[in-house]
Amino acid sequence: MAKDISLKGCFPPIPTPFDADGRVDHDRLALNLEKWQDTPLSGFAVLGSNGEAVMLKAEEKIETWKTAGQAIDSDHLFIAGTGCESTAETLDLTEKAAELGADTAMVVTPHYYKPRMDHRALLNHYTRVAGGSPIPIILYNVPVFTGIDLGAEIIVELSRHPNIIGLKESSGNVVKMGEVVGSAGNTFQVLAGSGSFLLPALTVGAKGCVAALAAVAPHPLAEIVESYHNGEMEKAREIQLRLIPPNAAVTTRFGIPGLKAALDLIGMYGGPVRGPLLPLDRDQESELRNTLEKAGILSVS
Repeated sequence: MAKDISLKGCFPPIPTPFDADGRVDHDRLALNLEKWQDTPLSGFAVLGSNGEAVMLKAEEKIETWKTAGQAIDSDHLFIAGTGCESTAETLDLTEKAAELGADTAMVVTPHYYKPRMDHRALLNHYTRVAGGSPIPIILYNVPVFTGIDLGAEIIVELSRHPNIIGLKESSGNVVKMGEVVGSAGNTFQVLAGSGSFLLPALTVGAKGCVAALAAVAPHPLAEIVESYHNGEMEKAREIQLRLIPPNAAVTTRFGIPGLKAALDLIGMYGGPVRGPLLPLDRDQESELRNTLEKAGILSVS
């Protein structure tokens, strides 16, 4: 099992578009992907947290990956979010995603039985998934949603598995990211799980990010990566600071409804969310618009 897939660059965890009747809108999904592929993005995470993955039935997930697999070209990485509560279902969906063209699978920590998700259980889960998966695995740590925080020790231990190639770290713990980079070896790749700490993550060895903001601001995020590697730290810092408010707007502040509304504002398709999520109200939409305008993501009307 090779570890030759590069995770360098920026990857949006793309929102799943729904039509007015609440069904997955495959035409608009394909159109969004077509537009994103004209930007500096390195690939796409399909059915991550921002894809409302927990709201989709297994059949819908498979059909969504099918559309994505047909739309994503060979120059872009197709990352499928396949993590479920059970090891068996995670492995089953990972195999199906691979059949539909996914290059790698991003697997969130199981968390419903949180008191039992100790080191031994998580090690066993990821080892079994990685051992049976036909494509490489990316660990996905997002404690704000799961209540589970993968520590540096278990991440480093899992990094030794030949089919585990990286980590999406959404906790914002840059010190931990540095620990992992320093101990896991050169073949293991760390990604910032948010655009808010991309530059700090790069300075400790991260390769890039899987960030909601990448769906609406791919150019400035890619510019942070490029500026950092070119030694233009002041430029990278200026962009990073400018992106903190819009990043918060499409994550912690307004969440997926905000991200979808932001896509609508920039001329792509965001569309409705699935209940129990609710769309933004008018005041929130106005606040979002102002935030995107101030950051230069949206032209002042």
